[in-house]
Amino acid sequence: MNLPLELFIGLRYTRAKRRNHFISFISLISMLGIALGVMALIVVLSVMNGFEKELRGRILGMVSHVTVSSLDESLKDWRVLSDEVRENDQVVGSAPYVEAEAMLSNLSSVSGAIIRGVEPEFESQVSEIHEHMTFGKLNDLVAGDYGIVLGTGLANSLNVVPGDRVTMITPQASASPVGLLPRLRRFKVVGLFEIGVYEYDRSSAIIHTQDASRLFRLDGGVTGLRLKLQDMDAAPQVRNQIKKQVGFDYWVSDWTLRHSNYFKAVKTEKTVMFIILSLIVAVAAFNIVSTLVMVVADKQADIAILRTIGMSPTSIMWIFMVQGTIIGVVGTLLGLGSGVFIASYIDVIIPTLEQFFQTQFLPTGVYPITELPSDMQQSDVIKISVLSFLISVLATLYPALRAAKTKPAEALSYE
Repeated sequence: MNLPLELFIGLRYTRAKRRNHFISFISLISMLGIALGVMALIVVLSVMNGFEKELRGRILGMVSHVTVSSLDESLKDWRVLSDEVRENDQVVGSAPYVEAEAMLSNLSSVSGAIIRGVEPEFESQVSEIHEHMTFGKLNDLVAGDYGIVLGTGLANSLNVVPGDRVTMITPQASASPVGLLPRLRRFKVVGLFEIGVYEYDRSSAIIHTQDASRLFRLDGGVTGLRLKLQDMDAAPQVRNQIKKQVGFDYWVSDWTLRHSNYFKAVKTEKTVMFIILSLIVAVAAFNIVSTLVMVVADKQADIAILRTIGMSPTSIMWIFMVQGTIIGVVGTLLGLGSGVFIASYIDVIIPTLEQFFQTQFLPTGVYPITELPSDMQQSDVIKISVLSFLISVLATLYPALRAAKTKPAEALSYE
């Protein structure tokens, strides 16, 4: 009984059995609507965070956090440069690379490809390609043997399997008695990899750096260095530090410059989804308005009596704000609990539903990720809970103000 009078009466109104059961029904619908909106927001944002994290990991399994390349076509002192950039505390790995475009052919099948020359002993320091090999391994690439590792999509396009040979046609031409002819070289397929991103699986091929340097006429040099950082989100800052460190003779880039549009699009999509799903909570809040308006009409006599015994209009307003806020808080807590539960166990819930309905929600071959990943972030949960609470409180203002303006004489004249 130590509760403030407004809170005590508001709680009593909430617990009391109303003569009008329709009001109770609308209150329940309001509560469930808010719970549904909060749950949907938490689950959807967690899944979108999971997709972003998964795709980011797969993309950065192929591209480097930071790249350093020479302004000339060939970088020959890459070992000295590697020692220099590794003085930065954020750099945990470096590897040379050669990157160029070429055509690959097998009988009547022809496809363009991005050719990357790598040093197998260093490549594992900067990428995760070795973890996504479906056949063979990167160490099968030996200088002078002209072996090649293909993405699974590219291998299917060329209709080749490990052990087959493909012909690489480079844009650099060779002089001959009959004129300029494109350079051709036969490569043996020694491995296959699958990152899970169509762009790379369909167009990427990997060879040894020495073979690539010889084929693309880099005179023993490489295109540049790929760097791996402790914190990939610090790539822009590290890029600026390395740029000052190595001077103006080198071009320094990072993954945010190459893929900024993609991740901006994902961020925009998350924002739009948050706004759209927040409308579910807003619609439920309109039900709170309807509930309280009917409660105020039903409690006209009670309000008049409270006013006549000395309760102020502000106190009357707080009584009905408490009642509406309780509906919002209970709905928010229900949605919070169910949303956190589903987002935490979605990797169990989805396979169970797929097995029950005998279907696959994300078919293999159509989607790069066939499972729904979830990355529930505390900041999202807090933001959603606060938003739901604020909307619920705002929904109580109009009915509470209407109750506060009740005139006792008019309300009691009909009793």
